[in-house]
Amino acid sequence: MGGGVGRQEVWKLAGLEVEVKNLDKVFWPAAGYTKGDLLEYYRTVAPYMLPYLRGRPLTLKMCPDGIAAGCYYRRKRPDYAPDWLPYVLHNPKTRTGRVPLVLVENEAHLIWLANQAAVEFHVWSSRTPDLAHPTWLVFDLDPGDRSSFADVLEAALLVRDELQHLGLEGWPKTSGGRGLHVFVPLEPGRYTHAQVRAWAKAFASRLSASSGGRVRLPRGATHRGKGVFVDYAQNGYGRNTAAPYTLRAKPGAPVSTPLAWDEVARGGFGPADFTMKTAPERLRTQGDLFAPVLQTVQALPRLD
Repeated sequence: MGGGVGRQEVWKLAGLEVEVKNLDKVFWPAAGYTKGDLLEYYRTVAPYMLPYLRGRPLTLKMCPDGIAAGCYYRRKRPDYAPDWLPYVLHNPKTRTGRVPLVLVENEAHLIWLANQAAVEFHVWSSRTPDLAHPTWLVFDLDPGDRSSFADVLEAALLVRDELQHLGLEGWPKTSGGRGLHVFVPLEPGRYTHAQVRAWAKAFASRLSASSGGRVRLPRGATHRGKGVFVDYAQNGYGRNTAAPYTLRAKPGAPVSTPLAWDEVARGGFGPADFTMKTAPERLRTQGDLFAPVLQTVQALPRLD
């Protein structure tokens, strides 16, 4: 096919034909990465990423002209989507009527959305048909403006140790930004979002009190000063978190990447080390380090 922004192909995926267009269009200007690179990345990681997307309403970060030209968030299924793109109807508190929230169940759905310029995929903590009960709890760890990524790693270890003290296990991943996420899998159908959020807040408050300022509760929209902030509000109904293996619309095309706890303990790396170009090889050699999140069932103990 000819060169230029308009290069297009038809990919056969999950028994469907998906037209992909403008493959040479630059999406990450500084790195020179193109829309074709974006699509090839998601095609490569789809077998690992799809288990974390299936059944979960998505929020997409759309960047039609690349990450430097302005992006926006989208939750509603496009009116022009093909009939085979799934959705779930949702009644948001801020508007009347039901909104079709987009879902991804297979590789064709993922690539169709990426071809519409969806760079980032963010997922709910609950899944259809039971959106009222989350299947995991998320600790979203973000550094204050006077703290480093090394401080985030230290905070994650404090979270891990406190979870283990309570008989729980969590699994870490980079957010793709400056922070880390720790996912704690739950018994499906047992807890409401409000219960999980309240437990996460109590846990974060307890850790804040015992950590000497290393772990803090967020106050307002900004994270100022020293310490690492635990955003427990990510566990509210309808809130979403960067999916494992999603790209981020940031310079260098970073990826939200699962980690082993021994990597967190060793340190010596940063979020920029896990990118569109490095993540597939890491998956090939290490496999999906996040798989236990989908295989583990846990009950939340009382916090006295």
